[in-house]
Amino acid sequence: MKLWAISDLHLAIEANRTALRALPARPDDWLIVAGDVCEALPLFAEAMAFLAARFARVLWTPGNHELWLTGRDGGPRSSAGKYADLVALARRAGVTTPEDPYPRWPSGEVVALLFTSFDYSFRPPEIRRDAVLRWAAEARCVSADERLIRPAPFARMDEWCAQLCDAAEARLTREVPPETGTVLVSHYPLRSDLVRIPRIPRFTPWCGTVRTADWHRRFRAVVAVSGHLHTRRTDWRDGTRFEEVSLGYARQWDRARGLAAYLRDVTPGGAAFF
Repeated sequence: MKLWAISDLHLAIEANRTALRALPARPDDWLIVAGDVCEALPLFAEAMAFLAARFARVLWTPGNHELWLTGRDGGPRSSAGKYADLVALARRAGVTTPEDPYPRWPSGEVVALLFTSFDYSFRPPEIRRDAVLRWAAEARCVSADERLIRPAPFARMDEWCAQLCDAAEARLTREVPPETGTVLVSHYPLRSDLVRIPRIPRFTPWCGTVRTADWHRRFRAVVAVSGHLHTRRTDWRDGTRFEEVSLGYARQWDRARGLAAYLRDVTPGGAAFF
């Protein structure tokens, strides 16, 4: 029995959809999907049902692309409202979401699905919060999140992120028993020192929050899973294995290998990749 992980399937891309349809079944294993499945609700529902039929259990947490409001799903509303719709669709397919009880892996670890978002704090210390968009724009690195995510009822993403982190932190403290290990799952990397994206160096403000930097220690993470960066890699911090598990856009992976080759084994105590 294995615990696999992948993120950033970006199923709006035809090559990625084709690869997903060819994914072999692994009926004894679990699959973590760490965000950025797609933007459209019908395609999201189809993907969740497809994966749930191929794995013993599927666990999902949202990325920024799921929260985008493109006008194709019923007109303007909040990204929080769209998230509620995504949760309902995932549950209908039997997929575990961040709003559900934390599952336990057979060896005892709690698999904690985190929805934390970003608050621009992954920026250089000399850049003020009120200057961060201008600084990123100088290098043409302003994220589309600025146009397509609406944080209402919050005025700014910073405020929504703070509320999400408060809720996640309280829940981890309350629901993970002392001395119990965890697998922490987030779309965003938990630490800024894991962000290495030289092709878009000023994109970092949209890559997470410093609020989560010590969660791997505080909550005894054996493995921390994330995506978002499209830079598949393994890192180690304080004895915790950090796995970036993105598939990415069609140009960022080898179609000849198939999607199955990009599933990462994040089974507690299992093999690591470098």
